[in-house]
Amino acid sequence: MDKPAAFPAPPVAEERPYSYERHGVTIDDPWHWIRDQGYPQVTDKDVLAYLTAENDYFGHWQEQHKALLDELFEEMKGRIKEDESSVPIRDGDFLYWWAFKPGAQYRTWYRKPVGGGDDQVIFDEPAEAEGKDYFRLGALEVSPDAKLAAIYVDDSGAERFAIRIRDLATGKDIETVTEVGIGSAVWTSGSDGIVFTEVNENWRSYRARFHRLGTTTDQDVTLYEETEELGFSVGVGHSQDRSLIIVATGDNATSEVRFVGADDPTRPLTLVSARKEKRQYDVDAAHGKLWILTNDDHVNFRLAEADPANPGEWTTVIPGSDRVYLRHVTSYRDHLAIQQRVDGLDQLILRTYEGEERRIPFDEASYSTAFLGNPEFAPEAYRLAYSSLVTPATVYDYHPQDDRLEVLKVQEIPSGYDASKYETERVMIIARDGKQVPASVVYPKGFKKDGSGKLFLYAYGAYGHAIPPAFNSNRVSLLDRGWAYAIAHIRGGDDLGYQWFLDGKLEKRTNTFNDFVDVAKGLIAEGFTHRGGIGINGGSAGGELMGAVVNSDPDLWGAVVADVPFVDVLNTMLDDTLPLTPGEWPEWGNPITDKAAFDTIRGYSPYDNVAAQDYPPMLITGGLNDPRVTYWEPAKWAAKLRKNKTDDNLLMLKINMGAGHGGKSGRWERLHEVAETYGFVLTQVQ
Repeated sequence: MDKPAAFPAPPVAEERPYSYERHGVTIDDPWHWIRDQGYPQVTDKDVLAYLTAENDYFGHWQEQHKALLDELFEEMKGRIKEDESSVPIRDGDFLYWWAFKPGAQYRTWYRKPVGGGDDQVIFDEPAEAEGKDYFRLGALEVSPDAKLAAIYVDDSGAERFAIRIRDLATGKDIETVTEVGIGSAVWTSGSDGIVFTEVNENWRSYRARFHRLGTTTDQDVTLYEETEELGFSVGVGHSQDRSLIIVATGDNATSEVRFVGADDPTRPLTLVSARKEKRQYDVDAAHGKLWILTNDDHVNFRLAEADPANPGEWTTVIPGSDRVYLRHVTSYRDHLAIQQRVDGLDQLILRTYEGEERRIPFDEASYSTAFLGNPEFAPEAYRLAYSSLVTPATVYDYHPQDDRLEVLKVQEIPSGYDASKYETERVMIIARDGKQVPASVVYPKGFKKDGSGKLFLYAYGAYGHAIPPAFNSNRVSLLDRGWAYAIAHIRGGDDLGYQWFLDGKLEKRTNTFNDFVDVAKGLIAEGFTHRGGIGINGGSAGGELMGAVVNSDPDLWGAVVADVPFVDVLNTMLDDTLPLTPGEWPEWGNPITDKAAFDTIRGYSPYDNVAAQDYPPMLITGGLNDPRVTYWEPAKWAAKLRKNKTDDNLLMLKINMGAGHGGKSGRWERLHEVAETYGFVLTQVQ
């Protein structure tokens, strides 16, 4: 299939004997050597030679389809406004926004006084990225007095950020705080220092520190360091009224929060409530109260209030509900801004402190929306974002005093876009255990549901992360070629509530894979496509999904693109020296101590379940500097697939040698990678 005789033979990674025993089971792993023992440095000549050979092999396919890839890239680029900019938003005495200069890969950040005045460049990403293979601005936090900014930069993809303090009047960096920061900084109310988090050698965010401007880094004060739970990560933030600095620690299932006054973070932290296994809570503050969102007595969370002097005593404000899933609450001066989901549909609610609620109205039957920005405590209007599968991204201000949505910006498609040319629907498909699984589908008008069509199917299905039915201009390249595009809202995400997430993790993990297969079969039954007419794509944990379903139902798929796929699940979860492993046990299980978890993971881990069978055409990607899914997972998987598969379909591995989990940086470079995904699927699906 799409592999001419002149196409070179694929690389073959040699097998080297390696095995180990756990729970009385011997695991053979002859491609273990692909993991450089000096990681995170990768210098092993054999490893680098193999990865280079794979990239060269992929390069042959790129060259063969250069015309199509260039065409897709130009189409997608043509839908992006070259001088795209954000809507300015007020924070104190300034309006802040970003903009792309024509042709630029990266943003430039600006501000100007609210009362009028000249635009000021506060950070020029193109200049900062000059000459670098990779560049990412992780955070830019301006001090309350608006004179300084804490800037986070990663120039390798390893997600270890240098934190520097910049004087906004001169544009010069005046201090370097750390080279291993992560997250974002929180300024003191007096603008005399920042609270920040650092990662250790295992890339775990393990402590919160305070740096006072003008002092040396060895004088920085550790506010909190996580020592009890190996898998807990530490993060910092501030209450919306900016009176408190919040220090939180937790993993994917359990959290614990402390706070301190923003005027002096060196004072002792106040614990809100001691950690309890599988209890999560978030804290905000306004009007002398703590506002706490927690799942302590209902799976879909409740909202409570507490006195900061007695923070462990919580009084319910909004009780938990089987139908209403409370997702996020921010406490402003006049309202609690609530983001919730009802029957899988986003809702935005403004609730007064007297208890009166108003839902912000939208007309479409299926859409995605969220509050956006609003850095001030007392905004005159509430900024929000909205889109659907056919409606481009729209930015609104909602004015509560007259119940009015003001359109501030609609995503511009320079090459043209006509929403009336496309249709969308939400299809409910019955899974094998009787659960109804939603799928959001968009397709060109006139698309025949007679089974002859082709379908691109995407999903993630982990960590309670829902994939919203939102607009993406890149998809138009598939729609205009007659394809349908679908998102499977499978268990493992929280699309239908927090229980939907719980029903796709740990011992229930296989529900996620089964849902995806059942959605595909359901869409075939609905006439959207046929067996083998489906191109599928997922990344990270969604790449694990790709690996599981290609093992279980290989003949369903016409092509598979697995991006930075978490496929060596058993080996990774058995290795507590890896950066993320201990923090991942609440999601996947701990196979070191729990034989049942070992057996469950071993039963679905894509790498461990590669079989001697035909596989569809596959494109697998990874990043050499990826700290989340280490490069050897996709590399070992590709090697094992090559050894075992009984077909002659294309199998390609592409490793970004200068990037991490998110792929290449820069908006045009990312488009090239989307073009490769679409080009592969278009050339392989019959």
